[in-house]
Amino acid sequence: MDSSVELIIKPRKGWQPVDFREVYAHRELLGFLMWRDIKIRYRQTILGAAWAVLQPLMGMLVFTFFFHRLAGVNGDPQVPYPVFAFAGLSVWTFFSNALSQSSNSLVANQSMVQKVYFPRIFIPLGAIGAMLLDLCLSLLMLGGLMLYYHVPLTTKALLLPLFALGALLSASGLGMMLSALNVSFRDVKYVVPFLVQMGIFVTPVIYPMRYIPQRWMMLMGLNPMAGMVIGFRYSLLGSAGSWQVMGLSFAVSVFLFVSGLYVFRRMERLFADVI
Repeated sequence: MDSSVELIIKPRKGWQPVDFREVYAHRELLGFLMWRDIKIRYRQTILGAAWAVLQPLMGMLVFTFFFHRLAGVNGDPQVPYPVFAFAGLSVWTFFSNALSQSSNSLVANQSMVQKVYFPRIFIPLGAIGAMLLDLCLSLLMLGGLMLYYHVPLTTKALLLPLFALGALLSASGLGMMLSALNVSFRDVKYVVPFLVQMGIFVTPVIYPMRYIPQRWMMLMGLNPMAGMVIGFRYSLLGSAGSWQVMGLSFAVSVFLFVSGLYVFRRMERLFADVI
């Protein structure tokens, strides 16, 4: 019996969604790309995966000294500021690193794009999925800080996967769009670092939600990571949270993910020729 499969590659027209049957058939490739990106990122490094914890840890120390001690920025009354800052930095660091890595992923793998056919969407998604290991390690470090500062864990922690999913969706949606645009417009590699640097100030990472005037709350919810940062603190630390803001941010994350799928699919037919 002939077990060979004939694959016909045709150019796609219009705005079409991703072929999920094709994605499912090549699902093992996504795991391989994720594992490859993890090994490449920490290859020939002295500290290895410890960098996943050191980034938010160093940020926590800097913010605690300059913003909390010198500028007088406070977190939640019931949570020490170092724990407050680290909780926000853990999910923000995941988002910023995932966005930086995924936006340049297609250009960095141009030989694969030009020579081998496979669902190209796996390249940015693999770069983002590899960052989930960093997020898990950061959460373990956060757990240690909570034990040290005697911050109790409540049943709200069961909501943590929901907010982690929202962060993953927003990073994936923006990552797919920016990676596709970066193939044709190399300005993207200059725009992304600027967006990440400015984004931490318009997202309540350093300061709590109560610092935002009530009339600006819903506008803040349009920032997908604002609600996810608030949600992380709400679920892990028991901090104050607005379900209107968190719900709006999650809806924006879903919208970005769906838009990213369509934009990536629309531009995918040009990758091999333009890259």
